[in-house]
Amino acid sequence: MTKNPPQQLHRLFDNSPILVDWIDESPISGDYPTTRGPVAIRHGVLKSGKSAGVEIAWVDTGASQTVLLLSRGMGIWRISSGEIDFGWKSPIDGPVHPAWVPLTDPDGLGWLEGFDELLVRCGLESNGAPEKSDDGTLKYPLHGRIANLPATGLTVEVHVASGQVAVVGDVIESKLFFKRLRLRSRTVFTAGSADIEIVDEVTNESARPATAQLLYHINLGVPVLGEGAKLIAPIAEIEAKDSLAEGELEHWNEFVAPQSGFAERVYFARLRSDDQQTAAAMLRSADGGSGLGVSYDTTHLPHFILWKNTAAEADGYVVGLEPATNLPNPRSVETAAGRVVELTPGQTIKFQVGVHPLSNPSQVTRFADRIAELEVGANE
Repeated sequence: MTKNPPQQLHRLFDNSPILVDWIDESPISGDYPTTRGPVAIRHGVLKSGKSAGVEIAWVDTGASQTVLLLSRGMGIWRISSGEIDFGWKSPIDGPVHPAWVPLTDPDGLGWLEGFDELLVRCGLESNGAPEKSDDGTLKYPLHGRIANLPATGLTVEVHVASGQVAVVGDVIESKLFFKRLRLRSRTVFTAGSADIEIVDEVTNESARPATAQLLYHINLGVPVLGEGAKLIAPIAEIEAKDSLAEGELEHWNEFVAPQSGFAERVYFARLRSDDQQTAAAMLRSADGGSGLGVSYDTTHLPHFILWKNTAAEADGYVVGLEPATNLPNPRSVETAAGRVVELTPGQTIKFQVGVHPLSNPSQVTRFADRIAELEVGANE
């Protein structure tokens, strides 16, 4: 295990440096021993360009190194495991400090100016397409605000016997007279393992009832994504978002090489789950040598969205695997359809998502077997 992170983090894919000031007196930095081995955590602040001021946590389990974006809603920027770097190359050149993300741009698309994470949350008030009021003013920006809010109250929880070490932070989305929603996120690492478990609790801290939405936008590019890559999933139901996607429904889970000018395709699905209400899917490389698995609790995340954006690499060649409370339509559409989370005053709802970097053929095979079991014996 690397006990100390490099003074420079290098961007995956292009190797340009990101400078970091490491915080020696941080409440979360340390080497945490467990019965399965140590987990090292370092807290730092990025120094360069639009990344300046972004707080990160660098976590080394011995099997993987992960960069958490503490200033960006506790998202995951990149994971490195084995010889594989899991993430994607976005043209926005991040991580971008939220101060540079114009969420209130009139077109509602300012969120895209900060989007380059492996995992980014969308929500909490809204998580879908932008929506405007009758007078033309922006009511809900694309994918909501939670990804551009900083975490506070950072702590580390250690379970020595299981080898699990969690980075915990609170992200609060609030507005006087309107809402106060707290996301308490636990990003759980296990010594000697590349798997990451995310346990999020969303609480309505208002004295009035509230509604919420949440979507986990999990995004992957090369080297896993490429011509011949395939999504493996235990499909119970699937539909295309629009006529463009409908025309390729027969090949909805197959991916092509980068294509300049490619227009996104989006598919809405429900996956089969096991007796514990856990579903799983995997993006598998063309040669079967690597992949990324996603698992999630369908109790409060009943929907699964596939976002295909196989554009030119310079324009963001990427695929999104997205467990969600609802479909990413405008909020009014989802409210009318009854696909919003209702929270009484003080109520908390838990969401669980697993991210499973698969860096060799045997890991890919085992995860494929897990999905195959869901195909034949799961609950719809």
